[in-house]
Amino acid sequence: MLPSENRLRRREDFATAVRRGRRAGRPLLVVHLRSGATDPHAPGESAPPTRAGFVVSKAVGGAVVRSQVKRRLRHLVRDRLVELPPGSLVVVRALPGAGDADSAQLARDLDAALKRLLGGGAR
Repeated sequence: MLPSENRLRRREDFATAVRRGRRAGRPLLVVHLRSGATDPHAPGESAPPTRAGFVVSKAVGGAVVRSQVKRRLRHLVRDRLVELPPGSLVVVRALPGAGDADSAQLARDLDAALKRLLGGGAR
């Protein structure tokens, strides 16, 4: 389960991540990343936590399939939060093929997208 302080809930936060962040697409998902804009050396301020949100539409499948995909993605993102800059906003949008994919396939696509967004992959 993704901790409460790491969840993206407000519509404005989703919009900020999607409109102002960078995007990396893979066959099963699209990841939007808005890096944290805080100064880590500012006195007296602690870095805000990285927050993640998920978009899984009806194109992915029925309610049971959508819930299953969201649970898998939450679990995968939770393990990767430490790799992301503090204060970042991450939105993971599942594409229709995600409903038929297993956790390993979702993990490969998520890792590839995050690697590209964090500067480690070619375009």
